[in-house]
Amino acid sequence: MTGTSLTGDGTASIAAPKPSMTLRLLAGRGVFRLAIQAMGLVLITAWGAHDYGRFATALGLMTWLHFVPSAAEKSALKCLPRLRMTRDAVAALAIRVAVVPVLVVLAAMAVALIVAPDSDAALYLTSAGWSISGGLLMTVSGLHRFTGKSTLDALAFTAGALVVGAVTVGTWFVRWSPLTHLGLLVGGILLILGFSAALLPRKWLRVHRIEGHRLLPAFGRTTVLLGMTEVLDVLATSTVFGVLALAGRTVDSGPFYVALLASSAFCSLLFYQLRVHQPSISARLRGSGAAAGRARAVELLKLVERGSLAFLGLVGVALVIPAARAVLTAENTVGAYLVLGVFVLAETVLFAVQLYAGFLIENTNSKVLTLTASTSIAGLVATPLAAIALVPAMGPVGGFAALVFAIGARAFVLRRLLRRHHPEL
Repeated sequence: MTGTSLTGDGTASIAAPKPSMTLRLLAGRGVFRLAIQAMGLVLITAWGAHDYGRFATALGLMTWLHFVPSAAEKSALKCLPRLRMTRDAVAALAIRVAVVPVLVVLAAMAVALIVAPDSDAALYLTSAGWSISGGLLMTVSGLHRFTGKSTLDALAFTAGALVVGAVTVGTWFVRWSPLTHLGLLVGGILLILGFSAALLPRKWLRVHRIEGHRLLPAFGRTTVLLGMTEVLDVLATSTVFGVLALAGRTVDSGPFYVALLASSAFCSLLFYQLRVHQPSISARLRGSGAAAGRARAVELLKLVERGSLAFLGLVGVALVIPAARAVLTAENTVGAYLVLGVFVLAETVLFAVQLYAGFLIENTNSKVLTLTASTSIAGLVATPLAAIALVPAMGPVGGFAALVFAIGARAFVLRRLLRRHHPEL
């Protein structure tokens, strides 16, 4: 995937990926994201508001599972560039750590489909199977990139796009139920996973005892702390779907989900771009480079704080003015969708900046991972509290206002934790 050289201390220095490879990878992921975007729009016409609301709620509540197995990829891409003797053992360990939660969810899904195939539990667990299987495909593809087989990454997600497209077209014509639709998606992604995993190096797939009794605790800690930030951040977003359901606005989960797709499409491509460059950036942010990375992150976090505060201040002023409040709380009008678009844009920009700041911090050293994990806990608390206050009256717009509030809260907490542990900042 990248060029390597040995530094003075014997560790590998990872060169940045070639632009042609980056474009190829982004094209594969991009067409997959485009297929999911199209799926979200087409299914509205296939099912109508009620069934689409159930589908969106199930996906929204289970999306966080996507980042459970992909945490192993993130940890591996951070650690592998810094290792020589134990590189194969850590790669094998990453695969095991990623596979176990997927097997647990798939087993629970199978039980629900057999025991109560028409229940909400079956719908939610099948949605969980789709989300977590996609996360495992990210991990397998990331390890392929590390072995220099980046084309397999692009092919896997292009195949995933074909599966999403074929199942969506079938649902539109045949009017399959949300459960059948999700079940077919799970079957397709598992087939791709099987082929992709079979092409990994054999020594990473063999079931044998991994040498080095301290590898599992060390890698496990890094994986949990690195993965916790994304899992908790997405879980916080999922709570908005829960608040919509509890407020009797399940139908509004549809517009919120579609708007969230637009935001996540951009942020996912940015997220993937960071993953592609993570080995080289991780190597660069070692030692003396860590201080510069933290300083840059602090400036970005300050920008996020001010941006979210300014945006929420404007929203507060608008809520005081009756005419503006009527626009913010309107439903199913052109003005309401325009307002939702503005909120989506604000949330996307702020989240993207915070994402990059957190990425810089996480790749400096392992000590800061407890800070980023603590920050995500703050976001998990802030999001539902803000959603409870805003969603019942404002619907999807209130959901995005809650996300902006949580982004600002996370930036506030993380910047102060960093300055407490690094006074020079």
